[in-house]
Amino acid sequence: MEVQVCLASGSSCSVQLSPESKVGELKAAAQRRFGQRFLQLVFRARRLELEKSLSQAGITAGATVDAIAQQAAVAKTESEFALYVPGGAAVSWGEAGPLAPLPAGVREIRGSGFAFAALRDDGSVVTWGSAEHGGDSSAVQSQLTNIRQIQSTAGAFAAMREDGSVVTWGSPDYGANSTQVQDQLTSVRQIQATNGAFAAIREDGTVITWGSLGDGGDSSQVREQLIDVREVQATRGIFGAFAAIRQDGSVVTWGYESASNSSKVRDQLTNVRQIQATDSAFAAIREDGSVVTWGKPEKGGCSVFVQEQLTSVRQIQATNGAFAAIRSDATVIAWGHPADGGDSRFVQEELVGVQQIQAATGVFGSAFAAIREDGRVITWGSSRDGGDSRKVREQLTGVRHVQAAAGAFAAFAAIREDGSVVTWGDQESGGDSSHVQDQLKSVQQIQANLGAFAAICQDGTLVTWGQSTRGSDSTPIQEKLDRI
Repeated sequence: MEVQVCLASGSSCSVQLSPESKVGELKAAAQRRFGQRFLQLVFRARRLELEKSLSQAGITAGATVDAIAQQAAVAKTESEFALYVPGGAAVSWGEAGPLAPLPAGVREIRGSGFAFAALRDDGSVVTWGSAEHGGDSSAVQSQLTNIRQIQSTAGAFAAMREDGSVVTWGSPDYGANSTQVQDQLTSVRQIQATNGAFAAIREDGTVITWGSLGDGGDSSQVREQLIDVREVQATRGIFGAFAAIRQDGSVVTWGYESASNSSKVRDQLTNVRQIQATDSAFAAIREDGSVVTWGKPEKGGCSVFVQEQLTSVRQIQATNGAFAAIRSDATVIAWGHPADGGDSRFVQEELVGVQQIQAATGVFGSAFAAIREDGRVITWGSSRDGGDSRKVREQLTGVRHVQAAAGAFAAFAAIREDGSVVTWGDQESGGDSSHVQDQLKSVQQIQANLGAFAAICQDGTLVTWGQSTRGSDSTPIQEKLDRI
């Protein structure tokens, strides 16, 4: 019998199949005809299940089936990737090996250091990966219902339910044990995390914390100040500290002492609208565009040498040890450790018309990449980690997005307007994409973990490169992608 498959764009195709053919066969035929891998088939306002036959799905000769082209998304852990289509299935690959596609209905996937948690459309949660880092949620599975948001540290997950309660699992060292504050975890509206601790903002503006004490899990010394909190920002990396912005624009800090001690600038922390962090320092943008910094001086906590230039700041980006501020005139001011991008003097004259900045953070060095309004990219910081882009300078034109892989060393990948990709930085971490360059066409998005990149092309092709132990080899799951 003949079945018509139609895209929302108006394109259509006719497929000849028997009534006993599977819906999956119809989907495969449509994928080939349309050159689109990620399709959701809908018949009579109902999603079709791939394992059912056409007759079981109620599809008869001459029927018209709608095909919805979907955009895939990629989540990551330190050494793995997970690809999913919202409302569809998911598959992961990397250090732990390939995972068979999960059941359909995946809404979002969150990664900890070495495990994944998938939130499904029905509010349930599926986990896999390292059991001790949150890959095993069996102890709390019965509680994982009506979940609306998941947050993670390096080794644990915290799931917020529709009623505002919170469920945690994973390693106790990273915030999995919330027993001591469980009765306080009510009416929670948002959760933030450092490497080893969580901070939950409740509807009344109070904040509840738990996890590693040195990572911000203990907020007892500032508990009375944690009221009317608007948002919470956290440091990156292995040092954990939090900074909470209150409704009146004041700031409360706690956690790792070297990063959280804001006593010297407390009087300046007023009318704050945004906060950014390195691994052990903070930078706050005030409503007037001025900037206040605190924390380890060598990690960006001291901005005295550029303070007069930090005016009309609209955005700040950070590596592990440096900050880069974009001003309203689209110029850039950087400060912090030179090896982490804190010194931009050699490219200062080129830092004009800057639209956005991406940061690549390695253990031994970091770098910044600024995209200008003319599509060119200017880099600075550690040469090995992407701060030196001279070898690809002529190719870095018409760039619309830059992604960074950051592990022991770091690398960048830039998507150009024509969908091609340019890479630089540490070669083993993805800075060298020469062996897959001919596949990197019409790229829509790129994700990166601690040493590899994963790119999704317009037709749904998945291209990966970088360290083999970080997920650069996606061969084992390529054939599974058509079933997502």
